[in-house]
Amino acid sequence: MDDNYIPFHPNPSKPHFVVPAGAVDAHCHVFGPADKFPYAPSRKYTPCDATKEQLFALRDFLGFSRNVIVQASCHGSDNSAMVDALKSSNGRARGIAVVKHDISIGALQELHEAGIRGVRFNFVKRLVDAAPKENYINVANKVAQLGWHIVIYFEAQDLAGLLPLLAELPTDLVVDHMGTPKVANGIEHPDFLRFIDLLENNKRVWTKVTCPERLSLTGPPYDDVVPFGAELVERFPDRVLWGTDWPHPNMRTHAPDDGMLVDYIPRIAPTEELQQKLLVDNPMRLYWAD
Repeated sequence: MDDNYIPFHPNPSKPHFVVPAGAVDAHCHVFGPADKFPYAPSRKYTPCDATKEQLFALRDFLGFSRNVIVQASCHGSDNSAMVDALKSSNGRARGIAVVKHDISIGALQELHEAGIRGVRFNFVKRLVDAAPKENYINVANKVAQLGWHIVIYFEAQDLAGLLPLLAELPTDLVVDHMGTPKVANGIEHPDFLRFIDLLENNKRVWTKVTCPERLSLTGPPYDDVVPFGAELVERFPDRVLWGTDWPHPNMRTHAPDDGMLVDYIPRIAPTEELQQKLLVDNPMRLYWAD
């Protein structure tokens, strides 16, 4: 583990908000254990181990029924730790993989059988090295054959430059963490309005209203991030997802209390109807339709 790496909260609080039956934590990770699933030599950070057993225990403690486990950059394109967690979940987890551009259809089919339903394209420059546009198009055309979608991770200021590539991708797109807005700029800033326009004008684009702990400037209970999530849930109730982001890689200020994060949900989805869509209907439609 890097010297400046902040491990996940060892004793999260029990949330006051009771999630609806069948709720899905639609964005979380597993790391290692490194002695069984080594971290990628090309990684930009080395996290603490965060195992499938710990993830599933947190799922139960918080009241969720299912997980969507997203491959993180510290494991590169070796999806072994995530696939191992899926196979241990008794069908209660799906996955998002990171793959090389020359992966075969046969290899993708094996991932599908393990529970993978999408791939992640990471454009955050501090986390990954840039790749040629053709690599993304090649992967996208392959995964489209399996009915998968593509998860996109970028920072708000980079969206304008990515729009031509996103327009060429032939699948549904799910944007991580609300497009990573700079909260200090407010919801009327051109960067966030550009993101809203992307969803408004393209019905195949979804977003995760996640990571207030990562975006906030004021810290818990993340009041300054509420307007962003609430705006997206109200505008696009059928295309939003929520997840803990456990074990919260690369936090710089604090280890988030996952119980507090669950209590944040009704602040951005204030009605039972919105909560049902956000936590159950939408993720089930996207990840368990088959």
